[in-house]
Amino acid sequence: MKTILNVIWLVFGGFWLALSYFLAGIVCCILIITIPWGIASFRIAGYALWPFGRTVVDKPGGTGIASTLGNIIWILVAGIWIVISHVTTAVAMALTIIGIPLAIANIKMIPISLMPLGKEIVPSNRPFVSSYH
Repeated sequence: MKTILNVIWLVFGGFWLALSYFLAGIVCCILIITIPWGIASFRIAGYALWPFGRTVVDKPGGTGIASTLGNIIWILVAGIWIVISHVTTAVAMALTIIGIPLAIANIKMIPISLMPLGKEIVPSNRPFVSSYH
C-alpha cells in the first residue's frame, strides 16, 4: 500500500515539491553561510519525493543551541511560507477521497519544514532507531 500511495503522491505533487526543496538546497549551498539549511533542504526533498513508510524523529542527543537558533532564523525567513504552502496544498488534496491520505502526508511534513535542523528521517517501521547509534 505504501508503494501505491507513494506513486500517487509522486504524480500529484510530490515530484514538484521535492524539486522545489532540491532547488532551495542548491541556492542555500551556493550562498555558503546557509549550507546547514541547504543540507536540510536536500533531506526534505528526498522525504517529499517518497514520504509514505518514513517518519521524522529528533536526532539522538537532542538539539543544540546552534540548531535551535538556526531553526528560529529558518522559521522567520522561510518556514512560515512553506507551512502555508503545505496547508494550502493539503486542503486542495483533501477535497477528493483519494487525496485524503496525500493531504495527511502533506500535513505530516509541516514539522520538518518548519524546523528542519536537528531532525532525522527514518523508516516508519522503526521510528526510534537512529542511524547514528
